[in-house]
Amino acid sequence: MDIKLLVEAGAMKPGPALSQKLGPTGVNVNQVITKVNEATKKFAGMKVPVTVEIDMDTKALNVVVSSPAASELLKKEVKAEKGSGAASKVKVGNLSIEQIIGIAKAKHPDLLARTFKAAVKSVVGTCVSLGILVESKSPAEVQQEIDEGKYDLEINSEKMETSPEKLAELEAYFSELKSGQDKLAKQEEAAKAAAEANVAKAATKAAAPATAKAPAKKK
Repeated sequence: MDIKLLVEAGAMKPGPALSQKLGPTGVNVNQVITKVNEATKKFAGMKVPVTVEIDMDTKALNVVVSSPAASELLKKEVKAEKGSGAASKVKVGNLSIEQIIGIAKAKHPDLLARTFKAAVKSVVGTCVSLGILVESKSPAEVQQEIDEGKYDLEINSEKMETSPEKLAELEAYFSELKSGQDKLAKQEEAAKAAAEANVAKAATKAAAPATAKAPAKKK
């Protein structure tokens, strides 16, 4: 019997969903967790798909670990816990085409891509929703450049090493971009706080009882 799971690599914990899946097998849940965590620890910090193969006669376990999703590999590459919540204006990283090629090589067998070049383009496409730049450009622009053959030399040779100089340039570009993003975020937060304060002030004023007018004196 095979049970497919998506787990936090090296940090799987017991839970109702897991117990429900394993309950009918009669295997020890803690034993499964231990085996899965041991098998996935090299991918710590990522979510990985695993298949727990169970021999229903002997209760023997075998854990098969699949490659993490491209999105998980990309987040790890830029050292981000999660993708951007507003990918169109907030970026979380800046990768070289060589780093993209490295991820594409790891994921190519799992991707629905007929050629390695198509696999590279697919990984670049995943960067869109995560808010990750490629070569200091938008992923859409880089996808077009891939179609035009700009990176054929790197792709055809499956080049995965980025020079220290290039990495420094990409980091410097992103550092400046992030500084601007952080400044804009603070301005937006301040504007939002001011607007909320004005609304609260107006509500308080509206709720206050009107001051009674003194009656006019009779002549």
